[in-house]
Amino acid sequence: MKLILQFVKPHWKLCLATILLLIVDVTGALIISTFAAEMLNLGTSGASFEILLSTGAKMGAASLISSVCAILGGYACATLSACVGKDMRVALYQKSLKLSIYDFRHFGTASITTRTVSDITTIQFALTSFIQIVLPVPVIFVVALTLAFRLDKEMGFILLAVVAVVFVLALFIMKTASPLFRKLQKLLDRMTTILLENITGVRVVRAFNNETREETRMGTAFFNYAQTSIKANRRFANLDGLSFLFINLFIVIVYWLSGGRISARVLQIGDITAIIGYALMVLYFLMMAQMVILTMPRALECCERVRSVLEHTPEIQDMVSDEPQVSGEQNDEVLAFRDVSFRFADAEENTLSHLNFVCKRGETTAIIGGTGSGKSTVASLILRFHDVTSGAVCLNGTDIRQMTQRYLRDHLAYVQQKAWLFSGTIASNLRYGSKEANEETLMHAAEVAQAGDFIRSLPNGLNSFVAQGGTNFSGGQKQRLSIARALVKKPELYIFDDSFSALDFKTDAALRKALAKETKDSAVLIIAQRVSTIQHANQIIVLHEGQMAGIGTHDELLETCPVYREIYESQTKEAQEE
Repeated sequence: MKLILQFVKPHWKLCLATILLLIVDVTGALIISTFAAEMLNLGTSGASFEILLSTGAKMGAASLISSVCAILGGYACATLSACVGKDMRVALYQKSLKLSIYDFRHFGTASITTRTVSDITTIQFALTSFIQIVLPVPVIFVVALTLAFRLDKEMGFILLAVVAVVFVLALFIMKTASPLFRKLQKLLDRMTTILLENITGVRVVRAFNNETREETRMGTAFFNYAQTSIKANRRFANLDGLSFLFINLFIVIVYWLSGGRISARVLQIGDITAIIGYALMVLYFLMMAQMVILTMPRALECCERVRSVLEHTPEIQDMVSDEPQVSGEQNDEVLAFRDVSFRFADAEENTLSHLNFVCKRGETTAIIGGTGSGKSTVASLILRFHDVTSGAVCLNGTDIRQMTQRYLRDHLAYVQQKAWLFSGTIASNLRYGSKEANEETLMHAAEVAQAGDFIRSLPNGLNSFVAQGGTNFSGGQKQRLSIARALVKKPELYIFDDSFSALDFKTDAALRKALAKETKDSAVLIIAQRVSTIQHANQIIVLHEGQMAGIGTHDELLETCPVYREIYESQTKEAQEE
């Protein structure tokens, strides 16, 4: 509830107007029943036409005011709900951008998506229903009981008893339904996860003929969700049936008592009609409120899921608010690892231990090693996707923890192993590195990345369509476009994380030659598995089980590093066999 109030507070004027309009609406509806009863009493007692006309005019005015307030209240409530939903989505999205890689693993990508879309939609619906249906109930209850007691105290007490019973029943059912709605949200996350896996991995599913297996997994998730939904809906069915029972019971009691009271001239026929009208309106709104209240556990669970993300403290936080003071002189040592060790939060041993190396401006540093040696973790530490366990990673002599993440990443360009392109055009993807880049700059970067020819071969060139993830391009084309995007940025440090793996040897060689000229004023860090990609680097760092097994040039490492020599010989042997 605190979460909703937090986002409603900026729109308090709209919220207040909505509530006032709805109060006038429901009060007017009760007054209409009072005027109707008065007309009936006047008609049966032989009142003049002028008096009946006057009462009818009052009834018409009350009806008009109530209708106008109902329309305006509904519009205001819908606007309020939309504003709150928009603000919550913006806040959740902005917070998700601040989460570290570890935080994303903790929540899950599918769960973040569900919270941003489905959970907030549920909260919006609950907010609208609560304001329009639940909030008017106390007003209706007080006004209706006051009018009923004014007509007949005994009838008023009976109405009060029926309402109290239905209210207690609703509280009991809501309490039993709460665990079911919490379970529903978890099952919804599970369905979303499997669905995303099947859609994004559809090629793998078909390649291994595992459609039946995935259908079974998805079917199980659907079945579990359906069964839990059925259990929750049974609570609604029980509540509806019992509520109608008490409404009909009250009407029977009113009619049973009214005969004698009319004969004794304690009540008139119109008064009985008014009391039944009050009761039906109270119990109708109470029933509707029960249905809304029964959905509240689900909405509250959604609020808790959204709140857990918004209040989560990211693993990586800026320790300073200002950018570091940088001298006008360029530092030759762009990047430095100083006795760096790193361990994942859920690991028992270090992934990296005591790394010491420097990446200098105008030079290329390469990192090579076997699978699981920690190569990509080095890139994650530089980008500060994780913080070092001990030691320091320095950019231009300053510990990267002593600068903002934005400042750090403004000075880096990263090309990841799995190339990712955004839906749009080739030009919009390349401008991801620099919004101000003109077409000449984009094509120059594409030429260096060996993507110029294939871009020119497309009908629309730089304005050619790119599907989500770049699925309409080959792996090599996506990698070259990703490299071009990094080149457009012109940073101080380029990080290529095994981003040449999809290129053939000829393109790889041409790209490295062009990169050497393009990056002469920057430092380059290449993480690779192929020796041919990095053998011309100024220095090569060999990782083995998270430790530096050697550092030097290609020729030096062949002489001094058994691990590097083993990698080189195995790849040379494979190439000769091919």
